[in-house]
Amino acid sequence: MSQGISTYLPILIMMGVAVGFVGVTMIATHWMGPHKKSAVKSETFECGIEIQGNARTPFSIKYFLVAVLFVLFDVEVIFMYPWATNFKALGLQGLAEMFSFITVFMIGFFYILKKGALNWD
Repeated sequence: MSQGISTYLPILIMMGVAVGFVGVTMIATHWMGPHKKSAVKSETFECGIEIQGNARTPFSIKYFLVAVLFVLFDVEVIFMYPWATNFKALGLQGLAEMFSFITVFMIGFFYILKKGALNWD
């Protein structure tokens, strides 16, 4: 089953467009963004509400840990969607591969539970 590069051409084009969009966007924001610094432009705007306190107060590391763990496990669940849509075509081998993926996924989940990463004491 030899497949030529033409099979992967749409993916390469999509990747090129995505990378090009990111590059053009970054260059455009620096080019069109504000160039003059002033006290008014640097002032914090909170929807018309007067500023109260310092915005740089430290957050608990637990907040960031939960956020990172959510993104990590959310991305892993996204990998299950293609399998769920094609599980009949993948057959027994696909089922075994997904069980091994879920096993690794659950080992990581129970590890963070055992470490107490989700405890908010």
